[in-house]
Amino acid sequence: MKTPSILAIIAAVIGVILLFSSWYIIDTGHVAVTKTVGTVDMEEVSPGLNWKLPIITKAYEFSAKEIAIDFNDLRPKARDNLRLQDLDISIFYKVEASKIAETMVKYAASYRRGEDALLPAYTIVYREGRDVIYEEVTKIDSLELHRNRDELRLGIATELQLKLDEKDPGVFTITRVAIRALNTDPTIEAAIQKAVQAQKTLEAKKVEVEIAGKDAEIEIARARGIAEANAIINSSLTPEYLQHELNDALKAFAENEGGVVVIPANMQGMSMMLDTKSIRKN
Repeated sequence: MKTPSILAIIAAVIGVILLFSSWYIIDTGHVAVTKTVGTVDMEEVSPGLNWKLPIITKAYEFSAKEIAIDFNDLRPKARDNLRLQDLDISIFYKVEASKIAETMVKYAASYRRGEDALLPAYTIVYREGRDVIYEEVTKIDSLELHRNRDELRLGIATELQLKLDEKDPGVFTITRVAIRALNTDPTIEAAIQKAVQAQKTLEAKKVEVEIAGKDAEIEIARARGIAEANAIINSSLTPEYLQHELNDALKAFAENEGGVVVIPANMQGMSMMLDTKSIRKN
């Protein structure tokens, strides 16, 4: 009597195991790739509740979202052959969801386990990304790297995208690159500070030169105006005009019964027209 009961229990347990191993859930932003007895199904499984053959079919859940790869403590050489003290960079990439099964087959065991899913072709992007970082750093002098972070980020993203597209067009997308730390040798850091200070001093001197140039232009313009005014005055002071002014001044002086007459020097060629009637009366 006990044997049938034990068999029934075993059968029930097996049935429950088979039932639970025949379905699985894929989270949003992920896809699954199924593998049955060594054969990979090239059609990715969409998020949600899905069914599979129990025991013999295994489902691999991959992330189809943005994935970050951190490169820490790198020490590449810059264009001037000086080695950086520390360089930390993060590269973010995505794999086309409809190509994940293809990458799993083409790059066997290249994925890495993440927090909630497998990361497709992780080692491929890591290897290519590291090479590109070292190549791009060699294009910029160590003293210029701090001021050219955007150029370095853009260069890494562009070159890595080209390399990945060359092997697998339309599979990978480099979404962004972040430089988390960029430290040169301490002696280079001191040189950078001096270079920055020298640049600021140079800019200040340039402003001073511009101001001095503007002041000089103002003085030149003022002098030119005075010279032009004097030229106009000199051209208007003809002998006839001066004789007329002198006669008017003497006439006015005589009408005021002046007792003293001051005759300016250098009056050659000019004659005074005096009122002789007024003189006789005096």
